[in-house]
Amino acid sequence: MPLTSPRLWVIATPLGNPGDLSPRARRALEGADLVLAEDTRLAARLFRECGIPLRSFTSFFEHNEEKRQEEVLSALRSGGNVALITDAGTPLLSDPGYRLVTACRKENIPVSPIPGPSAPVAALSAAGLPPVPFSFLGFLPRDVSGRKKILEKYAPVPGSLVFFERKDRLEESLGLALEILGPRKFAICREMTKEHEEFICADLADYKKYCQNLLGEITVVIGPAETESRSALADAKEILQKFLESGRKPREAARLAARELSGWPSKELYSLAGQFRDGQNNKSGTESDKIDN
Repeated sequence: MPLTSPRLWVIATPLGNPGDLSPRARRALEGADLVLAEDTRLAARLFRECGIPLRSFTSFFEHNEEKRQEEVLSALRSGGNVALITDAGTPLLSDPGYRLVTACRKENIPVSPIPGPSAPVAALSAAGLPPVPFSFLGFLPRDVSGRKKILEKYAPVPGSLVFFERKDRLEESLGLALEILGPRKFAICREMTKEHEEFICADLADYKKYCQNLLGEITVVIGPAETESRSALADAKEILQKFLESGRKPREAARLAARELSGWPSKELYSLAGQFRDGQNNKSGTESDKIDN
């Protein structure tokens, strides 16, 4: 497809190494009438590093995407070539652009991807964990309750989980992952394609050893549940019952039991604790009926 054909070009840019910009992406950026950039300063640096003539950029980020949309659509309707890039990697994956692409599709404005670097795919390709199936969670929510909610949602989903996380929240998020997902393999993929690239691959149970003094962009891959080493249901019930009988509340009992068992997320044990409670209530109700009769 000719790169001069008017449309919205969704262009993947390097994660850190300028050599990863494809020749096709370079030609599209050189020929664009308008370049939408999440951070115009980073975009200008990319152009300099890649030897692309500098131009004026239009900022396009989460908080101004809706405001900029009509301006961009007007340029596209007039036959302009518009290039959408993000700070690094493939646009729309935890970055702005989804609303714009959707609007273009509604108006039958052509949209074409120029594929290339993608942090989730790069991490999966080198982490040594099962790459398919996988679920990409983007950036985890900032608040603890939000992170718990999304991890609980994906706990029963087969396959690996991939997400971005800030270094100052990494330890807390991995602790929540261990609590909710149970024992798994994981990898911290740091500064991919850059000089200080690092892959830390270990057991999630040992996460605290690896969270200190980490710098740069971090992508986390958590492998699938290790079902082959899952503790027997009878053992799960026995240990859970032990904590419940000691006076622990169901949620706390589930969390403590998860630490002693293999392959049992605390969410699943909490559900099992609810079954115990319901069973006990049914039993009590039956006995009361007998007394009343």
